[in-house]
Amino acid sequence: MELILIMALLITGLGVGFASGLLGVGGCFIMIPVQYWVLTSMGVGPKIAILVAFGTNLLVVLPTAMSGAHRHSKKNAVMWKPAVIMGVSGAIASILGAFVATLLPGNVLTAAFGIAIIAGAIRMLTAKPPKVEEHPPDSSLPYILWGLPLGFACGLIGIGGGVLMIPVMVVALRFNIHKAVGTSTGMMIFTAIGGAISYIATGWSVAGLPEYSVGYVNLLQWLLLAVTSVPMAQVGAHFAHKLPAKQLKYIFIVVMIYMGLKMIGVFSWLGLPI
Repeated sequence: MELILIMALLITGLGVGFASGLLGVGGCFIMIPVQYWVLTSMGVGPKIAILVAFGTNLLVVLPTAMSGAHRHSKKNAVMWKPAVIMGVSGAIASILGAFVATLLPGNVLTAAFGIAIIAGAIRMLTAKPPKVEEHPPDSSLPYILWGLPLGFACGLIGIGGGVLMIPVMVVALRFNIHKAVGTSTGMMIFTAIGGAISYIATGWSVAGLPEYSVGYVNLLQWLLLAVTSVPMAQVGAHFAHKLPAKQLKYIFIVVMIYMGLKMIGVFSWLGLPI
């Protein structure tokens, strides 16, 4: 791998880790485009490149989410019961989502996901904040029912899922934004495991994979991204608790809109290098 590609992945890991800790997201809106560019620059076919980007992204999310969850937990911002329940049901569904992704065109998946993300951002922007006396449900059932579609989406598009989980937690489950960010990092540990296992299994005997790949997970890219993202997740989580809830919410909405437009391909159509 060329030095410029190695440096691009290392720098990307810094941004991914900070975004993960700060916003409770997996950082796929940064990682997947960069990984896709790196892989296609190396001569990997577009279909395999997007699937390897998805699979590798999920494996990077795992240690990054663990790092962020540890920091948020020390601030009492992780509600572990919802995180584990949603995470386990989401992990099961993410296995199926990753399998379905291998059967569908990559551009269809990214465009559909981009539209869903923008819709979620608009819903989060217009939703009324939960009243002070409201609190997340005590029952396990809502977390199971929400965990299944969220997990399926995570596997389908190769993401940790924070960008989907947080609007659901804030709007539907009545979490405050800081608890939603912290709890989403805990849930991502589980969805990342389920999705990564599925991408490894479905790509195990596929021809044309880049060197150092185990199924649709590239271990070299994983190492380069994880080595910088894991420590930076601690930094991002630290700053998350320095921001007011309203400001943190608006930062998250801006990230969602950017990610949605990026996934749809709007910036490429306009010829914008962002």
